[in-house]
Amino acid sequence: MRKKKAQPAFSADEFSAAVSALANAFGDPTRREIYLFLRAGTTGSTCSEVAEHFALHPNVARHHLDKLTAGGYLSVELARGESAGRPSKRYQVREAPGHGLTFPPRRDDLLATLLAKSLQMLPEDQAAAMAEEVGYDYGLVLAAKMGPSDGHRSMRTAVNAVADALTAHGFAAHTESDGEQLQIISQQCPFGEAAQQFPHVVCAVDRGMIRGMLAALYGETNPQFAASRPAGDATCITCV
Repeated sequence: MRKKKAQPAFSADEFSAAVSALANAFGDPTRREIYLFLRAGTTGSTCSEVAEHFALHPNVARHHLDKLTAGGYLSVELARGESAGRPSKRYQVREAPGHGLTFPPRRDDLLATLLAKSLQMLPEDQAAAMAEEVGYDYGLVLAAKMGPSDGHRSMRTAVNAVADALTAHGFAAHTESDGEQLQIISQQCPFGEAAQQFPHVVCAVDRGMIRGMLAALYGETNPQFAASRPAGDATCITCV
């Protein structure tokens, strides 16, 4: 009896998105060492402790910690009472389910399709507005997981953090500059066919996520799509 050929556990797009997420978080050897250092500890470490341990400038250590946090690999809390003045952030490896080194990234095609079909019952503009609001609220949640706010970041820093978080969610995103405007380039879409079938809903969720994260990390903005994969473009481009 002829054996049935096994189906791949993930698509080429999922594979590419997973590799992008891992490379973004762990492509730098110092960042890998910092992650392993934090993983070996039990109480976490502050940015200054990481900087001292690896003989790094605090800004460099903070950059690596922010990358790992935006990717969902670290959690961060305010460490109060350790010294006078502003409380320090203490970083720990995130061990909760769904925040480990997963491969490939989780897909939510069914959920996205059900949401989109439900919203199809509404006029298109109302459906898009509701979907963007859902994405916005989720973006606020994602930004909160990047750590307690100690003041809004610069626009560039915030946009880079958003791109890192999107990459961790399967979008394979990076930032580029177009004159004075910043762009988030997403090379993949984790929603698969749902985005092709219901672009006005799924893309509105994506736009809302970006707007929500930026609102928490920088301030209210009005990101606009300049290109979209469901519309036939090679990538999704969000201008901020």
